[in-house]
Amino acid sequence: MTTSATTAGSTALSAARLTERHRPTLDRALEAIRSREYWSPHPEHPKAYGEESGVPGSLSAGQGQAAFDALRGERFEIEGQPGTAGPQGGWASTEVSPYGLELGIEYPRPDLDVLLPEMRKAMPAWREAGPEVRAAVCLEILARISARTHEFAHAVMHTSGQAFMMAFQAGGPHAQDRGLEAVAYAFAEQVRTPEAADWSKPQGKRHPLELRKRFTAVGRGVSLLIGCNTFPTWNGYPAFFASLATGNPVLVKPHPRAVLPLALTVRIAREVLTEAGFEANLVALAAEREGEGIAKELAVRPEIRIVDYTGSTAFGEWLEANARQARVFTEKAGVNTVIIDSTDDYKGMLGNLAFSLSLYSGQMCTTPQNLLIPRNGITTDAGEKSYDEVVADLATAVGKLLGDDARANGILGAIVNEQVRERVESAASLGEVALASRPVEHPDFPGAHVRTPVIVKLESAKPESEAAYFSECFGPVSFAVAVDSTADAVALLRRTVREKGAMTVGAYTTSPAAEGLIEEACMDECAQLSLNLTGGVYVNQTAAFSDFHGSGGNPAANSALCDGAFVADRFRTVEVRRPAEPAQE
Repeated sequence: MTTSATTAGSTALSAARLTERHRPTLDRALEAIRSREYWSPHPEHPKAYGEESGVPGSLSAGQGQAAFDALRGERFEIEGQPGTAGPQGGWASTEVSPYGLELGIEYPRPDLDVLLPEMRKAMPAWREAGPEVRAAVCLEILARISARTHEFAHAVMHTSGQAFMMAFQAGGPHAQDRGLEAVAYAFAEQVRTPEAADWSKPQGKRHPLELRKRFTAVGRGVSLLIGCNTFPTWNGYPAFFASLATGNPVLVKPHPRAVLPLALTVRIAREVLTEAGFEANLVALAAEREGEGIAKELAVRPEIRIVDYTGSTAFGEWLEANARQARVFTEKAGVNTVIIDSTDDYKGMLGNLAFSLSLYSGQMCTTPQNLLIPRNGITTDAGEKSYDEVVADLATAVGKLLGDDARANGILGAIVNEQVRERVESAASLGEVALASRPVEHPDFPGAHVRTPVIVKLESAKPESEAAYFSECFGPVSFAVAVDSTADAVALLRRTVREKGAMTVGAYTTSPAAEGLIEEACMDECAQLSLNLTGGVYVNQTAAFSDFHGSGGNPAANSALCDGAFVADRFRTVEVRRPAEPAQE
């Protein structure tokens, strides 16, 4: 557990105190992004939190549950945020828990004409604070979020439908790691240029030309974060902290069905900013009413200079085409592919794939969708396996993994919305069903919609099959696609990534030649590749400080979490130069 969290009621935080407190964590994060080794300051285990952790303000499991329960049915006040009482302001309540739990929380829906000018006014002091102080403030925000991980876990669970442990880990420490990673990259990019420099150009017998130059990292302007439903913190924190650390105010527009996790983040950030002597309006929340769709209005306003978005391809492309005044970062949809050529651990391969297809009911942008299997079968340590045998054995592995309802609930979570349920139910009409989906009863939440994955067999050459596997089918739906050969699988992989994009690619092979073909295809098409995963690491999981989430080089996303390119275009370096002071005699 990071030891830098403070209680919400602490006294004002000086820049010196903050930098002294958080510089060791920042330095360690900088080293981790250089070495790409495993590191995390945020514990994954629930028992690491609470009074015994030694961190002031850290909530135990019971305290986190109580804090979450206290928010339900109430107005979520954000102290001092302008515009809620403006002509276009008000309150919005749109969340429905996928587990059937009544939330009933109202959030500020601000008058943007009132709020945005106030956010702009907060920029100068934040700019003058410099990269190190901004990084320290961001790390203080993260420390306080970390202390309340149990509360955030319930908020993520009941807005995204993730099972509790996944909500705790992915919505808590893993999201916090991604936020810290973004701060480290932001700091590194801003300090590449020195704050000041003396410049002297020799002029032969004449006196040299001498200037004193000062360089300041200047944020672009208000940054709009358009949150997603499935991973509000994990996908939101990189953008939130990258923009804030590079000098930009951040306006958070959450997904209407997943407001609470980001609302809590905004409230904590404003508290820290105030205590550190900055304007709280550097961070604000813009909730929306049902069907309002204010993201389109916000994205094209002249005050908005950065847009971050995770979600559908259609809206992502609209943003890229229309938010011309802003730098737009998108993570959209893709068609993730696994090529199965051969394996020396057949059981391990099946187990790894079964878990990958099942985790969070396939509601991850990294979940495999298309499994490309040679029609004539594959070579394994368990003997030759036909296409039909591989598909049947995978279906059996998924069935065994999810055969116990208690275990199934812990892996699957709940279906996030009606659109995903419809895809699961209609999948059987697309081809021969190798594994049918079944509903799972949840003992604690009778209103939860829990469904196991469906696997459908398709022929690559049939036009009606291509229509199915060549578009994203978000949710617990996978296609076992029969191909002529591994070479044909690689060709289909190339086309899929080039035209539809992919966040992940997986492959199983014992052939160096096949491995080379697959790796070359991923290099050419700029897709992240995982080879021969048979243990406890899965193709749909990435580790902060080490793995890149997406590449930014194919249609699935125009950016990667997290690299230098993700942060460097959020600020510009402004130079002021003047004649050097004459040397004193």
